[in-house]
Amino acid sequence: MDHCSRNPAVAFHWLSFAYQGLTDIPYDAILTQEDALEVLDLSYNLLDENPALLGRLERLSTLILDSNRYTSHVKFPYMPSVTTVCINKNRINNLPLFVEEIRRKFPSIRILSMMNNEAAPSYFNGGSLAQHIDYRQYVISQIPSLEILDDTEVLEEERVQARRTYRLQRGGLSGRKKDDSSRKHIQGRPNSIRRQ
Repeated sequence: MDHCSRNPAVAFHWLSFAYQGLTDIPYDAILTQEDALEVLDLSYNLLDENPALLGRLERLSTLILDSNRYTSHVKFPYMPSVTTVCINKNRINNLPLFVEEIRRKFPSIRILSMMNNEAAPSYFNGGSLAQHIDYRQYVISQIPSLEILDDTEVLEEERVQARRTYRLQRGGLSGRKKDDSSRKHIQGRPNSIRRQ
């Protein structure tokens, strides 16, 4: 019996390949479940490849990529069914580049968690409160559909402030409002978003 062939009697809605030391995504096993799979956990591995074939998972709603080696340059396939992306503790250091990729490839996203990445400053990774607030405002402004960012609900007050501070970036990497020159620069790490 071929264990990799599709069998409707053995359809999984959730698959975990966590803590396997994987350097490649196990597409052979994953794609046998492309008609049923809703949650895929690839966390705590050594993955850094672009997950191109995951776009075939038309029912997938949750993608967990925590503790891998993904950078800001990762290229995701278009995945309109995905509502949750967890990519905590990776190597993401360019917030505008990464957020644009998430916004374009996951149009239904409601939950994004990217804690413990350089691009997501917080108290826990050496960022200041001002940097953390600026980070949240930028992400919320660029992905208006978010309901939860990291481990915190997106509040309406945050949405209003994010719209005031940043405009939705379309194509370019500058998400700053041109007419908001009265704002002070936030000093900090070289990759922090600066308000003008």
